Amino acid sequence: MKNKLTIIASVIAASAALMSGNAAAADSTLDKVKSQGYLSCGVTTGLAGFSNPNEKGEWEGLDVAYCEAVAAAVFGDKSKVKFVPLTAKERFTALQSGEIDVLARNTTWTLQRDTALGLNFVGVNYYDGQGFMVSKDLGVTSVKELDGASVCIQSGTTTELNLADYFRNHGMSFKPVVFDTSAQTAAGFDSGRCDVLTSDQSQLYALRLNLKDPSSAAVLPEIISKEPLGPVVRQGDDAWFNVAKWTLFAMVNAEEYGVTSKNADDMLKSKDPNVRRILGVDGPKGKALGLDDNWGYNVVKQVGNYGEVFESQVGSGSPLKIARGVNALWNAGGFMYAPPIR
Repeated sequence: MKNKLTIIASVIAASAALMSGNAAAADSTLDKVKSQGYLSCGVTTGLAGFSNPNEKGEWEGLDVAYCEAVAAAVFGDKSKVKFVPLTAKERFTALQSGEIDVLARNTTWTLQRDTALGLNFVGVNYYDGQGFMVSKDLGVTSVKELDGASVCIQSGTTTELNLADYFRNHGMSFKPVVFDTSAQTAAGFDSGRCDVLTSDQSQLYALRLNLKDPSSAAVLPEIISKEPLGPVVRQGDDAWFNVAKWTLFAMVNAEEYGVTSKNADDMLKSKDPNVRRILGVDGPKGKALGLDDNWGYNVVKQVGNYGEVFESQVGSGSPLKIARGVNALWNAGGFMYAPPIR
């Protein structure tokens, strides 16, 4: 009798697990995205170079391009994206609640966010660090000269803690002037509400463009933190996590092997097995990801490889003119490195 009860209990447990697994599969983000016919992507309320509406009202930037790449991978059409502008305070709640399918909003990868918030960072699409921008009239050339300064800062960001840690460790004091959005922070700095504006250094270059007189401000040379920025998805959905991270990896691998939006069609004839796998001609194809075999081709052809996107959005082809630096490929002196598609 005891053995029978044990067997029955095991069957019930197995059935429950199967039902749970089927429910999870039915509720997967990939299925939801395909069903609704578009990708819902959380972006900033406006940050030049990363996610910002242009004069036509069209979203553009490094993070925007990532979302377009995911749409190209899933639908074969990069335009099937709905961009949802979010403040730093709103971004994680919007992702946790399912309002958005992916968050691509210059967000720093940290232990707290990667664990306690129930989120998974897809990877790093921009290696950054916190810096400081000052008015040239102050005559300041180093952060060490900012003892007692008033500092404009955006709430709900890692910059708040970094700022407090840095000044405390160096025996310095500061007066925080807190705003909800990056635009408000820049406006506060521009109007003289504070002596200094602190944020990720890439963001400082973007915000400086919108000052009344961009030439009146200088970005100090010091970097006081590590800010690996990247897209984020919810935990507990490995299928969607795989799609999100391999989309980014495909863009990085494409740059490494010389596959661009301009030569993608010609590269379909390449004999290099690495190129053929990226474009879906050979290799693991798309079945394991729940995508069409040409998902990688669609990403590169419609959006571009990582280097193309970097240069056009924040690099030499953009108003920001940010050098590749550590965001260069691993074989060009940088940190950018992606697992192989094989």
